[in-house]
Amino acid sequence: MIICCSFQLNPTQEETRNADNGDGDRLSKLPNDLLLNILERVDTLDAIRACVLSRQMLKLPAMLSQLFLSAGSIPGRHDKARVFSLREFLQINRAVAHVTDNILSTRCPDITITKLKIRFVLTQHDSPTICRSVARAMSAQKVAAAEFQITTEKARKICSFADFLRFGKQFNDLIGACPDAFVGLRHLWLRNMRFGEHDIPSILSTCKLLESFCLTDCDSAIYFVLQVEHAQLVEFVVDRGKFERIELTYLPKLQRNCYNSWYSYEDFLYFLFVPQLSKLTLMKSAGRLQKTLELSQLLANVPSVSDLHLDFASEKIWVLPKSPKLLTPVLSKLQRVNLGHLSEGSDLAWTMFILEAASSLKELCIRVWDHWCKKVTDKELRKKYGLCEKAEVKWKPYAPDFKHKNLAKLTVGVKTGRSR
Repeated sequence: MIICCSFQLNPTQEETRNADNGDGDRLSKLPNDLLLNILERVDTLDAIRACVLSRQMLKLPAMLSQLFLSAGSIPGRHDKARVFSLREFLQINRAVAHVTDNILSTRCPDITITKLKIRFVLTQHDSPTICRSVARAMSAQKVAAAEFQITTEKARKICSFADFLRFGKQFNDLIGACPDAFVGLRHLWLRNMRFGEHDIPSILSTCKLLESFCLTDCDSAIYFVLQVEHAQLVEFVVDRGKFERIELTYLPKLQRNCYNSWYSYEDFLYFLFVPQLSKLTLMKSAGRLQKTLELSQLLANVPSVSDLHLDFASEKIWVLPKSPKLLTPVLSKLQRVNLGHLSEGSDLAWTMFILEAASSLKELCIRVWDHWCKKVTDKELRKKYGLCEKAEVKWKPYAPDFKHKNLAKLTVGVKTGRSR
């Protein structure tokens, strides 16, 4: 059963009498600061439900300094407890909009909201309610950090071309109608939307304080070069996006970049001005047409990378070993390397090229794993998506008597997803 919360911060006499009947309740007898500490660790909807225990706790929602309001998981995905239907999912979303408006419009402006995180579904009625409430709170109250996680009423696998376009237009309309709610955002995560060529730069231009920007299954109807510029962005994540190339042209504060499953067969990522980039994560199930990645070219402008994670999804190894002479200038500050999901049976000798080039390396983790529950095993599908048999990557040590003086931790894991 879906519970749509409706509460009053000033309890009625009947509510007070009902609350006072619970004299045996020990939780409500705890001091307010301890109760708030407990309530701020759970979803705010659950916290509000708990506050009906007593008159003392009925006052607490207005005193919360951290608010986390969530519409839950995408329809069709398994929640830990159950699978929500679309109708139930939208009912929860409506409750999130109602509670957001209620709690932000009635709380005391003297209490700083240290963290405001709202996960909601993009709809024509609930989304503007949430954004207008947040905009008012930002203008009238102290909001230290605000975050939106915005998903759609359909999961990616059942979205049509028209659905992606419709969701992208809905979001553009939302940010155009309520720009004040996005100006103060620190974190923004978007799912299942297709944008025009200039839409994403426009979003970044509106969200002036943004520190983390995540795109999951978001792209353009055409393949184009996405140029990213932002003065405050610290983290940029792209999870499956159809871009010809992403160019990080001006991101002076960027520290973390993750790109999962790019579609371009050419140079998919280009760094221009990212002087603080320290962690780079690349994940890809590569086919036979995939261009082999040359780290000496990719990292030519970012010698500051200290943490490198390459995930091969148990398919083709798409990184090209090169001599220390070419790689040492770009890997001089590298301290941690994680090579994930290498194909079972791969020769690991080729990984030595990283040790030879990264003299400051302290940790190296290599995991060999054929993940069969996710891996494409059907021969026709493998042919359709260009997934070929893994070719061995050979590497002859540059210096036969090579020794590494700084490596402190080496982890090699082998795991198979096959049923035994």
